[in-house]
This record gives sequence, C-alpha cells and structure tokens, in this order.
Amino acid sequence: MVVVALPATGLLPAADARDLLVRTGPVLVFLLAITVVAELCAGAGLFDAVAARAARLAGGRRIVLWVLVVLLATASTVVLSLDTTAVLVTPVVLALARRTGTRPLPLALTVLALANTASLLLPVSNLTNLLAADRFGTGYVGVMWAPALAVLAVTVVVLLALHGRHLRGRFDLVGPGPTPPDRVLLRVTGAVVVLLAVAFALELPVAPTALAGAAVLALATWWRRVRPLVPVRELLPWRSAVVVAALFVVVETWHAHGLGDLLATVAGTGDGPGDLARLAATGVVAANLVNNLPAFLALLPAAGESADRLATLLVAVNAGPLITPWASLATVLWWQQYRRHTFGQEAPPAWHVIRQGLVLAPLAVAAGVAVVALTRPT
Repeated sequence: MVVVALPATGLLPAADARDLLVRTGPVLVFLLAITVVAELCAGAGLFDAVAARAARLAGGRRIVLWVLVVLLATASTVVLSLDTTAVLVTPVVLALARRTGTRPLPLALTVLALANTASLLLPVSNLTNLLAADRFGTGYVGVMWAPALAVLAVTVVVLLALHGRHLRGRFDLVGPGPTPPDRVLLRVTGAVVVLLAVAFALELPVAPTALAGAAVLALATWWRRVRPLVPVRELLPWRSAVVVAALFVVVETWHAHGLGDLLATVAGTGDGPGDLARLAATGVVAANLVNNLPAFLALLPAAGESADRLATLLVAVNAGPLITPWASLATVLWWQQYRRHTFGQEAPPAWHVIRQGLVLAPLAVAAGVAVVALTRPT
C-alpha cells in the first residue's frame, strides 16, 4: 500500500511523514465523521423532507422549484461538503423531477455545478479548504466569504442562462412523496445539522465537531429504532479515506524530490492581478487534467505565505474542476448517481457536463479571482 510503502522505503523522509500526519490526520477524521452525519441525515429522511417542502413551496412553478433546488444544493455543500451533495442530493432531486414532470438533467446539472462552486464558503465544504484553513491568519471565512459569494452568484446566473428555457411553465405534483421513517428523529436531525452549521461557521475544530454530530445522530437513530439506508459497516467511507491518504502521501513524496520547484516555475509568483490569473489558470488546468485534490496539494507550495495566492488557488481548484468527468470526486460521484437513478431514460450527459463546465468554470473562477484581487489590502 502506498500509504505505508513510501515512508517505509525512505522515499518520503520520516520527518516529512510525521508532519504530513499532523496536518492531514484531522482532515481524514473529519471526512469519516461527516460522511456518517450525511448518511444518517439521509436515513432520517432529511433530504427527502426538504425536497418535498420545496415542491410544495414552489406552488407549481418550475422556476421557483429550481431556485429552491439551488438553495438545497448550496446549503448541503456548504455545511455537509460537496461529496454529500453529489451522493445524497442528486437522487433526491431526480426523484423530485419525476414527481413534478420536470426534465431531470437541468436540475441534476445544477446540483453538479453547485456541489463544486458552492464549496468555498466554509472550511468543511471541501477537503482543500480544510487543508488550507490554518494558513489564513485572519481566519478562513474572513478571507474567503467575498470570493465565495462572487463564485456562487456567477454560477446561479450562468445556470439560469443555460437551463432557463427548460424551467418555464407549471407542474402538478404526482404522488404523496416519501414519508420520513420517524418524525422525532427528523426533527432531531434537523436541529443537529443547524448546530453543526453554526459551529462550522464559527470555525470550531472541525474533526471533534463532526465526531460529536455523528455520535448524537447515531444515538438518536438507535434510540428511535430507525435503520440507516446503508448497512452500519458501510457508513464509514474507508475506501475514500484510504485513497485520499494515498494522494496525500504521493504528492508529499513528490514535493520531497523537487516537484514544488517545478510547479512554482509554472504557477509563477507575486500577488498582482496577472500573477493571480496565472496561478488560477494553472490550478484549473491541473484540476481538470488529474483531479482537484492532487492538483491543490501539488500547487500549495506555489501559493507560498500569501493569503491572496492561497485564496486564488482555492477558487481555481474548487470552482474550476467542472469540465472533465474526473476533475473532482464530487463529479465522479454525481455521474454514478445520475446514471443509477435515471434508469437510462436520459441520453448520456457527457457532452452536457462538458459544455456546462466549459462555460461556467472560466466565468466562475474569473469572478472569484477578481474579487480576491480587488479586496487585497493596499
């Protein structure tokens, strides 16, 4: 296994391996805990309940329904992470499309876009943010809220321009919709998610906070005798955690052998608008070529100690990986869920995904980087 082999053979020096463990250990713990939280939320019917409420609030108007899907996907991404949105919100939205007679692809593509572009506001929204959070001296949210909102605003405008023609007219709800397994558990779950959102916004330590949320939801689920949607042994995403850990080790090993110097040459230096644009372009290309997490890890030393360069890199690797199907784990997971839950009723979405990404990624990244450049201290 890569995680063990590279440190054991000395290719990754022991001091670097220990430093890597200190920096990334809490991130992996958070990944495991927040996945449990998300799965237990789904088992309690939280996503279904929110979607059903959205269908009623829309009053039969498709454009209002789309706005409420935007809010659901954004809230899920910000509080529970982009992968949660891809895995758990996508099937809910597809089911909502069937109930309302709405074309499913525009709603699903909206979820895909927001799973990536809405992942800048809080450290917990994306693993890249967690890895960068302690480098912002004034606090993560204090630096990233403005570019995050700019990216989100551009995303909504572009999505509306791309899909607006499919969101016209009215709909009639078909069927009563899903019933939560236990209303007490549903209320407890909603309260826990709200408290987690507050704790994450206050930038409390994310790993123990997520562990506490997972423990409360696990106890509440056991108390109400509700079975999770997946077997208990599958609640923890061990495979994903191992893959992420392997990426950490591989990229750290590359850095130990000079990768950082090579990438610094490509990404440039400096905090001027042109320098930030160069770094952003490098991040977007790297994320779409390989994947956003290894791209971020590889380019992190090129950001140096500059908060502006670090914010730019985050914008690039969070809002940029929208073009290729493998550019982010959320995109891969979304693709799997879309195919699983449309049962072949839609044409393969490859071109639709690429086209949306080619339009949205440059505009969203440009908006975020422009805000970083305009708000930097004089």
